[in-house]
Amino acid sequence: MAKKAELIEEAKKLKLKVGNQNTIAEIEAAIKAAGVAVEEIQKEKVAKTTAAKAGKRSVKALHKTEAIAAKEERKTSAASEETADKPKTKKPAKPPRSRLERRGKKFREVAKLIEKDKLYALADAIELAIKTSPTKFDASVELHVNLNVDPKQSDQMVRDTLLLPSGTGKNVRVAVFTDDKIAGAVVSGIDAITDMLDKGKMDFDVLIATPASMPKLGKYARILGPRGLMPNPKSGTVTIDIAKALNEAKTGRVEYRVDSTGIIHLAIGKVSAGKDKVLDNAQAVMTSIRNNKPASVKSGYIKSIHLTTSMGPSIRASIE
Repeated sequence: MAKKAELIEEAKKLKLKVGNQNTIAEIEAAIKAAGVAVEEIQKEKVAKTTAAKAGKRSVKALHKTEAIAAKEERKTSAASEETADKPKTKKPAKPPRSRLERRGKKFREVAKLIEKDKLYALADAIELAIKTSPTKFDASVELHVNLNVDPKQSDQMVRDTLLLPSGTGKNVRVAVFTDDKIAGAVVSGIDAITDMLDKGKMDFDVLIATPASMPKLGKYARILGPRGLMPNPKSGTVTIDIAKALNEAKTGRVEYRVDSTGIIHLAIGKVSAGKDKVLDNAQAVMTSIRNNKPASVKSGYIKSIHLTTSMGPSIRASIE
């Protein structure tokens, strides 16, 4: 009966002449004849109920939302069909270039002179390093020695200073932190050097000081220390004999120490010095490194030796 009452009510809205005397089938036929489906009436009723429950959205807003959702669905299905029709073609990935291929033209040319897996004698490695220097300026010859030590252990810290027999080939600028004026120094005098440091200028490569003047350098330790310019007794830059220290610094005294990975990096001369002089310096450095072998290291002290020039290719030398 409830269904019949609902149908009669909907028929009256459509201005149809029906009543209780008509059957449900007759009422539905009349509504259908009026061009309205019974199912649509039911849907509209459900939509009204939903809108009433939502409280804020009208039937019109719900229809609009449904239309937008249907439109988006059609777009998605059309895009998926278009993608399915297109053949899946993947661009071939370019193979990564090696480190040698990423180098400059001059570097690649001189690198061809080096046999990759060959161990060269020290003299031959130095000669080849000088020959393969690709720069126009007078490059430095560098020695890199990988040691089997742990620098974190205090008894395995390898460090020393020595005089290179043939000198470094560099014009070393030496400053002397004393009250007296010293001949041969680029700058000397406590006041002159402190004024320079206060301005942030450090126009020198080595700083030598006497033990008595060291307290006055304390406040500049943060500036000099990271640059390796802070005077140190172990490196011979804190001494009473200023004249001797000055002469050694200008003629070829160098200091080396292992880095955090256990490798010593040291420039042992210039390309212009020639093979013989650079070889003398290299042998002196290797002798010093062997003499400073930690007692806790029993075997395999020297792991590898490499030589190179500034911006030049690396050459592996044999451990003699």
